Amino acid sequence: MKIHDIPRPKGANRAPRRVGRGSGSGHGKTSGRGAKGQKSRKGSSLRLGFEGGQMSLIRRIPKRGFTRVIKKAYQVVNVENLNHFRKDSPVDKIAMKKAGLIKNLSCPVKILGDGELTKSLAVSADAFSKEAKKKILDAGGKAETVA
Repeated sequence: MKIHDIPRPKGANRAPRRVGRGSGSGHGKTSGRGAKGQKSRKGSSLRLGFEGGQMSLIRRIPKRGFTRVIKKAYQVVNVENLNHFRKDSPVDKIAMKKAGLIKNLSCPVKILGDGELTKSLAVSADAFSKEAKKKILDAGGKAETVA
């Protein structure tokens, strides 16, 4: 058996719709485009959000603020989640990934100060909030920023 011997499943290949071939075809006269108007003409294509010349919605609603192009998206870990680790153990990106606290090793990690830390840990991350750094140091640990 060869590839050309395999029969196609029923209904796999449909004949193309033949428009503009008389009223008996069911797609005659206006060829399925309705009647009149810009969309019935050949070569017509309207851009996204076009409202027939009316001021488009995106231009009518008020604009506020801006989006920073060079945005640093941090993966955040709260201080209370660091209680998962053993006392005096080093906590870095790889350890956090293994513990399931972060998803991606290539994205920067920021430690936030939500919750309480009960163990002294040597934490290394890309950024720390003031509160998080204070809590880690108060617990007898080290907070090291990696570049």
